[in-house]
Amino acid sequence: MSAAAVVSLLSPLACDLEKTGNQLSADHVMVGTLLATPQVDVSATAMAGYDAGTFGDGGMDVVSFPAQTAAFMFFGTKSGANAQPEGVSGATVVLQPVGTTTPVTLNGQGGGSYGVTSDSTDALTYASGATYAFTADKDNVRYVGQVENSPPKEAIAALHPPEGFVRLNANTAFGFDRPAPPANTDRTLGFVTVVPLSANGEKGTATYSNVPTSPVEFLQLAAVPATFREARVTIPGTAFPNPKQTYLVIFQAVRMGGAESDNLFLGSVLLAGTAEVGIARTN
Repeated sequence: MSAAAVVSLLSPLACDLEKTGNQLSADHVMVGTLLATPQVDVSATAMAGYDAGTFGDGGMDVVSFPAQTAAFMFFGTKSGANAQPEGVSGATVVLQPVGTTTPVTLNGQGGGSYGVTSDSTDALTYASGATYAFTADKDNVRYVGQVENSPPKEAIAALHPPEGFVRLNANTAFGFDRPAPPANTDRTLGFVTVVPLSANGEKGTATYSNVPTSPVEFLQLAAVPATFREARVTIPGTAFPNPKQTYLVIFQAVRMGGAESDNLFLGSVLLAGTAEVGIARTN
């Protein structure tokens, strides 16, 4: 009876060790993101550099940027040269909240990249607290990665001063403190992107971003995630290079997941999160 009880208790551990061993030796790797940005309303007079405008004043002084959700996945093998994974094209790739019957297909973009945005399908949405499964089917074999408990928007008070936007000098760093995470919960990863806006509301090329973009950067993130969990976030002054310029400051709070199926490399990285957005105006 005692021996049977011990075997029963150790069986789940043995299964976990076997799964981990399989994932360590797996050749296929998956990196992906599900990122949501809410609608942003920007004062037109603020973008033009005037002081008089207020956000939402009678609905006449606002330029609105619609909400958007985007999903991306890179699916590849570790056989690439110089530790750069080699992309696998021709897979059927879907994103699906676990427990639902509403998968969203990610379109092939070549080189092992797949993606879709809410601009092209209403089925792509983001919900905090959900578990998202990224699945790739290739040659009748299924590979699954997963992110559990997708986080809600993280409110950053410093991005919303009474004036409605942050004032700072050009080429000046801007820092803010993140709120403490709930008890017994790890702080989510935090990524920042800064985008300039023209006086008529057109977005320019990002002047700063620390969001991983290459498969190797994603794999490195799995090794050193603590860098992105710090309570204090500092955006370098180079993110705000021009005087009298308006910038969108986008802060993404994301949770990291990884390989779920045995045949997917343990270092696979999947991210899901949503953004807090503020406006900065340089003097």
